[in-house]
Amino acid sequence: MLSLNDACNILRVDMGNNDELITGLCEAIPGYIETTTGYPEEKQDAEPLCRTVSGFLLTLWYYADHAEDQKLQRTIDSLLKCITIKARGVIT
Repeated sequence: MLSLNDACNILRVDMGNNDELITGLCEAIPGYIETTTGYPEEKQDAEPLCRTVSGFLLTLWYYADHAEDQKLQRTIDSLLKCITIKARGVIT
């Protein structure tokens, strides 16, 4: 869902710094969203909430010792709840 360029922009880091780590985190996000919400991975690109929460997850995971991590986690949890509700409509 997130390209390496998009991810570096979100994290405000230069490409070439931890590219493998960032790519791995980006690859894990769609599966995480599907596992936690039930929203199918193949439909996530078309859902703006999935893109938004992807950026927040990437930030939380990359900056694990971030000072604002609890606020960020609450935001992520709220977005994931919204996506879960949408997933119920997509699946049925």
